[in-house]
Amino acid sequence: MSAVRSGPAAVLVGPPGSGKSTVGALLAARLGVVLRDTDADIVALSGKPIADIFVDEGEAHFRALEAEAVRAALSEHQGVLSLGGGAVLREQTRALLDGHAVVFLDVTLHDAVKRVGLDAPRPLLIGNPRARWRELMEQRRPLYTEVARAVVATDGLTPDQVAEAVLNALELEKA
Repeated sequence: MSAVRSGPAAVLVGPPGSGKSTVGALLAARLGVVLRDTDADIVALSGKPIADIFVDEGEAHFRALEAEAVRAALSEHQGVLSLGGGAVLREQTRALLDGHAVVFLDVTLHDAVKRVGLDAPRPLLIGNPRARWRELMEQRRPLYTEVARAVVATDGLTPDQVAEAVLNALELEKA
């Protein structure tokens, strides 16, 4: 990876249930910065929930919105950035992440289910949520690992412990 450039203090990637939002908020508080979530950016810009974007315009349209949200956030945001679980699917997005302080929050299916359940409105988990989650992780794990400067296993840890592990992995100083 190339040298670190300006941008977010930390970028969190991982599947649903890995703790990106919860850990991101704790990490931002510890660093004295703001948390930005690209999924929230997409909802704010489109005026509709992500599940509705998938239904109304399709996944390809959502991924285009997501890629633009990630590009904008990487160039504008200095705090902690949480990316949607599928943001790493686009090669251009992975290229944009090069040189940033990206952390892959790794989680097993068991812990992901305990944290968020699998009945939430997640368009990519329709059908058999556990089987779909496993399929998504088989596809995405190499991509998360590719973009990550550090991998933090979250299983069995509290959100505070995960935030501390991220700080340590990136050698960041608390505010």
